[in-house]
Amino acid sequence: MLKIVILTDGPYGDRAYDTIKEKFDTKFIQLEAPTDMFLDDEIEIPKEAIDKINKANILISYISHPDLALDIVYRFADKLDWIIIASWKGDGLKNQFESENNVSCPYIMCELEENGNPIHDEFVSEIGCPKVDLIIKDGKIKDVKVLRSSPCGSTSFVSEYITEKYKNKILDEENLPREAGLRIQHYPCRAGKMRLFSDEECKKQKASGYHQEAFEKAISNNK
Repeated sequence: MLKIVILTDGPYGDRAYDTIKEKFDTKFIQLEAPTDMFLDDEIEIPKEAIDKINKANILISYISHPDLALDIVYRFADKLDWIIIASWKGDGLKNQFESENNVSCPYIMCELEENGNPIHDEFVSEIGCPKVDLIIKDGKIKDVKVLRSSPCGSTSFVSEYITEKYKNKILDEENLPREAGLRIQHYPCRAGKMRLFSDEECKKQKASGYHQEAFEKAISNNK
């Protein structure tokens, strides 16, 4: 089983931990954020945290302090199969992260899809851009199965709502996907808050679009 470490220095990453631990061996590490914005000395990381990171296949970083985030990448990139930077501020920092060949900085975590790296792809087969399956019998919805969940758990939130509302009802091909997308607006998405000068509403719209598309594809697959 893949070993995943989620690293944070703030309020983000706990939902991803709750979702990902259901599929993979996952550790959650909270580091203390440096008080200064820019640091000259190497940042000290507890040995216990270092040991857990070194044993991981994939590191998911919600570190918001730029120097600490860069230090993590430079220190561990050659020891891990893949690093996903879930929180980053600005294209310049993104380019620095992605100068390492096994580091990616998704604009929003529910856009994660396969990229050809076998370890990364094993992870996103379960976690990433939402995928669902509609169980339909005699034209009526019986259940919604989550095939791939967004890291924050919003895919289950939407699927449970759709199941409750539409179970044993005739499939409405036009309105159901749209309603699934709209429902995501009721989930307290934090994506926009994790980046400086970002449009939170734009990220919510993206998350909404991904979930609407997931249900459109599920309907298409049933034809």
